[in-house]
Amino acid sequence: MKTRRLRAAAAPIAASLALLCTALAAQQPGMPVGVGPQPQLPAPHKDGFIPNVHIAPAEGWPQGAAPTAPAGFRVTAFATGLDHPRNLYTLPNGDVLVAESNRPPPLNGEKDKMAQGIRGKGMKVVQKRAGAGTPSPNRIILLRDADGDGIAETRSEFMSGLFSPFGMVLVGDQLYIADADAVVKVPYQAGQTSITAKPVKVADLPAGANHHWTKNIVASPDGTKLYASVGSNSNIGDNGMASEQGRAAIWEIDLATGQKRLYASGLRNPTALAWEPQTKALWVVANERDELGNDLVPDYLTSVKDGAFYGWPWSYWGQHVDARVKPKNPQMVAKAIAPDYGLGSHVAPLGLAFSDARMPPNYASGAFIGEHGSWNRKPRAGYQVAFVPFSGGKPSGPPVEFLGGFLSKDGKAYGRPVGVAIDGKGALMVADDVGNAVWRVAAGG
Repeated sequence: MKTRRLRAAAAPIAASLALLCTALAAQQPGMPVGVGPQPQLPAPHKDGFIPNVHIAPAEGWPQGAAPTAPAGFRVTAFATGLDHPRNLYTLPNGDVLVAESNRPPPLNGEKDKMAQGIRGKGMKVVQKRAGAGTPSPNRIILLRDADGDGIAETRSEFMSGLFSPFGMVLVGDQLYIADADAVVKVPYQAGQTSITAKPVKVADLPAGANHHWTKNIVASPDGTKLYASVGSNSNIGDNGMASEQGRAAIWEIDLATGQKRLYASGLRNPTALAWEPQTKALWVVANERDELGNDLVPDYLTSVKDGAFYGWPWSYWGQHVDARVKPKNPQMVAKAIAPDYGLGSHVAPLGLAFSDARMPPNYASGAFIGEHGSWNRKPRAGYQVAFVPFSGGKPSGPPVEFLGGFLSKDGKAYGRPVGVAIDGKGALMVADDVGNAVWRVAAGG
């Protein structure tokens, strides 16, 4: 009887110890804050009226310099002298499309809310210093490496007159482009180096003051639908939730009818989408909110569940309430689910591409992520292409630097990685919008 009473008394203690061990295991000693499936989340530390600004000033690459990759990989400048290259797409014949793009002006006579007041003007200065203050080229460039030496010999203006294009995907003989305000399409024939056909609108996308202007797309495996990512119009709903209608979300577009439906919401800025090869699940990288401290809120990599709500703006990482957002919305907070994997705070993931067996074993299963780099963190974070290993269709280890060297010793930006893609031979392609280059990283000396 005494033994049973001792066991009964010990049960709650054992349960508490088990929970504590689970929490400690989730934090994984040595894992950086904000990284992993259950990242450490420190208490919020709100910035004042003037946010914590610590961006790397844009400088460009010195003559002959290039990013650095792990041993056993060769980095080549696939193309240089581009004009703010943001995103990439590899066509079936091996040609590479490059979206040269930047933030568009406000639509329909709207005021540029980001540029209003002392704070807004200050942020415009910061953007210009970071290399983001140039007008948008509004075009797509085609690059072709005919002799296979890792350098494009052919460069042609593939399309022009677009509206801050970013996402690109080929379905059959139709090329779809995500402009800042709509998805459009043009006919495409293999080997074309230019398209003069007028784009046909497929579906409108939420647009406006365009705090987050990039719109990305990916086609469903059967080619019947597109999934389009749309970022928020503010940090935390600062301009009112009316201006956020349909934003901070992923939309599903039916290609036969052009009809669209909200697929997932509450993702502050989902910037790149891709299908995980093993499970065929849709994954996305997203930029979380700013001005809560150096280590909040982790940007993340997550599978996207149909109908799911990920918290923005009322909460982050599941149901951690953001007290700055007014009015509160406990009903929506209760619906919020946590992402799959934290990448660290303020790394600014803008590109996503899954690897395959053409890469060496250490990099054959996992996600390459273009991290554009922080502006609201000391010390800086991001400014690299990270690799997150996968096993069984899920992240299986911490992010590691795959392509680095984008920052000088005195903290200036030689380049900033954005979109990433796998080319026709299995090498990684990286768009660099400060270095105005596309880098190719291939296995082998």
